[in-house]
Amino acid sequence: MDPGLTLISAAILLVIVVDPLGNVPTFLTILGDIPPSRRRRIILRESLIAYGILLLFLVGGRGLLSVLRIEDPSLTVAGGVILFLIALRMIFPHPEGLFGYDPAGEPLVVPLATPLIAGPSAMATVLLLVSREPDRIWEWAAAITLAACVSTLVLLASEPLSQLLGKRGLHALQRLMGMLLTAVAVQMFLTGVEQFLGRL
Repeated sequence: MDPGLTLISAAILLVIVVDPLGNVPTFLTILGDIPPSRRRRIILRESLIAYGILLLFLVGGRGLLSVLRIEDPSLTVAGGVILFLIALRMIFPHPEGLFGYDPAGEPLVVPLATPLIAGPSAMATVLLLVSREPDRIWEWAAAITLAACVSTLVLLASEPLSQLLGKRGLHALQRLMGMLLTAVAVQMFLTGVEQFLGRL
């Protein structure tokens, strides 16, 4: 990850990783049997929970890495691999979505808040941000906030978006996001390898 990452570029990266457009079909399926007025409350609640999870990783991330004795190169390579796998599933969609889901009953935390919004790739990205530049934690918190707001707005507009773009349009956007995320993942992986080789 570029050490000169700005607030806006970090927020854009998080939006790509969270992939709210790609989550729209899954959200519509999971919330299909729930009244529209209730859906909005669920989306707001799950988005808030996901936001809290990412902030928790931001605040406690360095302590967690220290306890587990995970160094920056390892985290960067692992983050790149996770992002790459997520990107592949965005480009080549699976019938059950990125992570699969259980449509029975009203969802709480799983699978909407996590792993669909605050998934492993988003958590890894937040850990990378704070581990690389811990002195910019307030900027990263602002980036998470911006990304969370964008994601929530997109999900709240999921039904109009689905009608406007159609299934093909949503899939095309998801594949485009996947292509962008692939490039980010490869760069993260190469950066981690370069860091590791630099320590030899």
